[in-house]
Amino acid sequence: MAQARYEHFPHDADVGVRGFGGSPAEAFEQAALALTAAVTDPAKVAPDREVALRCEAPDHELLLVDWLNALVYEMATRGMLFGKFSVRIDGGALEGRAWGEPVNAAKHDPAVEVKGATYTGLEVTQEPDGTWLAQCVVDV
Repeated sequence: MAQARYEHFPHDADVGVRGFGGSPAEAFEQAALALTAAVTDPAKVAPDREVALRCEAPDHELLLVDWLNALVYEMATRGMLFGKFSVRIDGGALEGRAWGEPVNAAKHDPAVEVKGATYTGLEVTQEPDGTWLAQCVVDV
C-alpha cells in the first residue's frame, strides 16, 4: 500500500505542490498539506476549527485545482491556516474538511502567501506501483 506523503517540486517563480496516497482522496489530502507547507510547517497549525468544503469538476485534475483554490479562498477570507484534511471523492464531487486555526505571525512565521492553484504541472495519475499522485504549481 502506498505511503501518504507530500513534497514540493521546483518551479521558476512559484511552488509545485505534490501529494501521494493510496487513493485520489488521500493524494488530495497530501497536496493540501504541501500547500500549507509552502506557508509554514503544518505541525505548527492546531486543528482547532473545522471548515467544510465542497467542489465539483468533470475530472480529477480540475477537481484538484478547485480543491486547492477552495482552501486558498478559505485561508484568505478567514485568515486561517490548515494543518489537517479529510477528503471524500465520489465521481466528480469532492467533500472535504480542513482543520486549522487563525494565522499567528509569531507562531507560524508565514514564508509566503499562496494566491492560487494553477494548471501548470497539473497531474492526477496512478503510478505503476498503485500510488496516486496529485500535483500542480501554486502561485505565491
